[in-house]
Amino acid sequence: MSDVLVPGGRDVRGTLEEPTAEPRAIVVACPPHPQHGGSRSDQRLRAVSDALVEAGIACLRFDYGAWDEGYGEREDVRNAVRWARDEYDGGRGDLPVGLFGYSFGASLALLAAAEADPDAVAVLAPTAQLADDLDALAALDRIERPTHVLYGERDTTVDWEQVVERARERGDETTSLPADHFFLGTRDEIATAVREYFEQTLCEAT
Repeated sequence: MSDVLVPGGRDVRGTLEEPTAEPRAIVVACPPHPQHGGSRSDQRLRAVSDALVEAGIACLRFDYGAWDEGYGEREDVRNAVRWARDEYDGGRGDLPVGLFGYSFGASLALLAAAEADPDAVAVLAPTAQLADDLDALAALDRIERPTHVLYGERDTTVDWEQVVERARERGDETTSLPADHFFLGTRDEIATAVREYFEQTLCEAT
């Protein structure tokens, strides 16, 4: 485990966890809403990170910079993906880069993926729109890489239904979980689903 300062003009700090052997890929993990306690220490992110590392995939969990209504935070995600590309796809071999996010972080992951172009994307409980010009649903249509949307059947906190419907129309993978927005009791299931997805899309593809 090591600390990372993500370049890009904002104070964005992360925790990088790597397997003991050379990693097969890297996944950038975006936390939920920072104004509601979201951080790189989020238990869902940690569960996913642990599962990825066990599968030989490095994981960068990071905290957003100063609150910027979602705009600066979107750039933080882009910069984290760029860092992963520079560090692993260029500096340490040809390793694929994945992007994962939960809640607010899931919507940001979709928004950033439309431009930062990770090799695969997985999102947990995304909301369709953060603002008029932060439209995650529209961003999904611009993503040309494999995408997996996980959602809670009892989640009434975010507007996930439109994202799931669009993902199915696109032929993307979707996973339903018997949970509300906090996914209590389903973290192992989430971690397994995300790990298996990235193993298939990032590792087996190479």
